[in-house]
Amino acid sequence: MGQTLLESLMDLRLITQDFTVSPQIEVADVAALVDAGYRSILCNRPDGEDYGQPAFDAVAAAAEAAGLAVRWVPIHSGQMTQAALDEFRVALEEMPKPILAYCRSGTRCTMLWSITRFEDLGADEILRATAKAGYDMSGLVAQLERRQ
Repeated sequence: MGQTLLESLMDLRLITQDFTVSPQIEVADVAALVDAGYRSILCNRPDGEDYGQPAFDAVAAAAEAAGLAVRWVPIHSGQMTQAALDEFRVALEEMPKPILAYCRSGTRCTMLWSITRFEDLGADEILRATAKAGYDMSGLVAQLERRQ
């Protein structure tokens, strides 16, 4: 199945039927996400990471006005904490699906998903889902396997 126009315009990458990642979204993207059937937006990007990046509050206000659930679990690049992983896991469990998660490139969101879903899905399924979306999580999965 090829990408939809929305997926190609916004660089949306389907990890599972219920979870998609993308680079930074804009306030103007919210209406298209609603039209595409997304029910939640999960931001993993701290404000001020890049010049000109929309503030989370602006995206959240537009999303909430459009009826979407919104959560902010900001992760500074290379600084993933257990508390943030726990908060991300809860968001995945509680938020209406499908969920769009975004950060600078989508990689951080994919890493968070991989870590929090590893015990349930296992290495092969994590690698298959993330590779299909264009992300190589083999190094991360190897680290997770060594921890078991």
